[in-house]
Amino acid sequence: MSESVYRIGEVAEQTGVTTRTIRYYEELGLLGGSEREKGRHRLYCDSDVERLRELIKLRDLLGVSLDDLRCLLVAEEGDLREALRSIEAQLELVCARHGELQRLEDELAAKQRNIRSRLRALQE
Repeated sequence: MSESVYRIGEVAEQTGVTTRTIRYYEELGLLGGSEREKGRHRLYCDSDVERLRELIKLRDLLGVSLDDLRCLLVAEEGDLREALRSIEAQLELVCARHGELQRLEDELAAKQRNIRSRLRALQE
């Protein structure tokens, strides 16, 4: 089964990023080089699109810098031990972010209860 082929604008539309972001990720080595004949448009396959989606998700959810993201992903593509260390590092980041989000959720819920209580007091 062959993969579909997309132009950079189509990939940008599918992933919600700009073509400039895609080119920048390529320059940084985060996204593999796309097929491109001299003087022709860049072409991307389904696996390129999926990789870009993964990059965006990790960047947005984990809040890591692009350099850190590159280190994580390069390690993931190395031998199995490096890949395991990379996944473990990503899990640590996810756990830390989860804890931060849980604390924020608790704070917001407390503020919400406080404001509702104050509103009820005003209505009495």
